[in-house]
Amino acid sequence: MKKIHLSIVFKSFFVIMISLFSNFANAQEQNNVIDNNYTFWDKVQFGGGLGLGIGSGYTDISVMPSAIYNINEIVAVGVGLQFGYLASKNYYDSYVYGGSIIGLVNPIPEIQLSAELEQVRVNTDYDARNGFPSYSDNFWNTALYLGAGYRTGSVTVGARYDVLFDDDRSLYGSAFMPFVRVYF
Repeated sequence: MKKIHLSIVFKSFFVIMISLFSNFANAQEQNNVIDNNYTFWDKVQFGGGLGLGIGSGYTDISVMPSAIYNINEIVAVGVGLQFGYLASKNYYDSYVYGGSIIGLVNPIPEIQLSAELEQVRVNTDYDARNGFPSYSDNFWNTALYLGAGYRTGSVTVGARYDVLFDDDRSLYGSAFMPFVRVYF
């Protein structure tokens, strides 16, 4: 009788294990199915920024197009370009151009965390002034921004911080800056 009882328990255990593993295998198969409904371009979003500042002898014009690829609902990666012209009458003319790579993580739909590596070339020509000769200052500026923002739809409003900021050589006046990011 003990032998029959052991046999029934073993067979029941065997059937349960087979059922569990077959369901597990089916679940694994379903997660690895490639969804052919989306092409590469369906997951790409375009955006960027435009800037225009004109004042008493001061001009600031910037164009910053960018694109991101949504790997999934949580993670996106992208690239951006930056072109800018800054001028102060009778003082300097400056051209800024370069690019960036960005990573975005949305742990929940309303929160967006970002990391962006930006490399731009700065070419500035200073006019002769107060007895000083004219001269040029040309350099590469590298920035690594870590940021966080509130996201609603295709718009994110937040702040970012340049962890590589250098008071003497950075393009911007502060390591901390707010942003508005829009992707369509």
